[in-house]
Amino acid sequence: MMPSATVIVATIRALKYHGGVDIKEVNKENLAALEKGLANLERHVDNVANVYGIPCVVSFNRFTFDTRAEIELVKSRMEKLGAPFVLATHWADGGKGAAELARVVVGLCGRSSKPRFVYDDADPLWEKMEKIAKKVYRASELTADAKVRAQIKQLQDSGYGHYPICMAKTQYSFSADAKVRAAPSNYTINVRDVRLAAGAEFVVPILGDVMTMPGLSRVPSATKIDFVDGKVVGLF
Repeated sequence: MMPSATVIVATIRALKYHGGVDIKEVNKENLAALEKGLANLERHVDNVANVYGIPCVVSFNRFTFDTRAEIELVKSRMEKLGAPFVLATHWADGGKGAAELARVVVGLCGRSSKPRFVYDDADPLWEKMEKIAKKVYRASELTADAKVRAQIKQLQDSGYGHYPICMAKTQYSFSADAKVRAAPSNYTINVRDVRLAAGAEFVVPILGDVMTMPGLSRVPSATKIDFVDGKVVGLF
């Protein structure tokens, strides 16, 4: 089933961080840094709307220290992109703080959309990785050493070429380097390892220094959790 709409959640704090502000200073008004960091949000909106072809709304989680000037700057930039912008305060106001967001999402779902994939199932594994790196991350080149290339070829030759790709990299940057902020373009990104998730039916390229999720046990902890006499038991 294809999605009808996407919600992109952002904060002014995060955008100022992408604009070069130290994490300890993100609660202070800084329009120059916000202006620079907005490139990151604009890239996400462009990817969702134009690369994936899915209508999106920008949900801004408002903090008490966000200033009116900062909010207006973000709102005006989103309007230029044609992306709906909603201030969400559900962290403080509960459901009513997200009511407007819900209305916008329902409206987007009523539109006609034609979601598309970054690559085709029939593309070779390496080509799938390249398309993600270039179309989504905006890298100019994807590289890998001979050992990793051989692993990818072995997976391709062993019948796993039709598997989708699940890129594993830092969530803090479009690149594989967590320290690279905003929206880098025209850089080289390297695949340092590749793994097969046969059960989930994914091929997982590892980009940069990132810790992947551990495998789950055969008997998950959820089987021990229950609701007995009005109390949740088995959590610990």
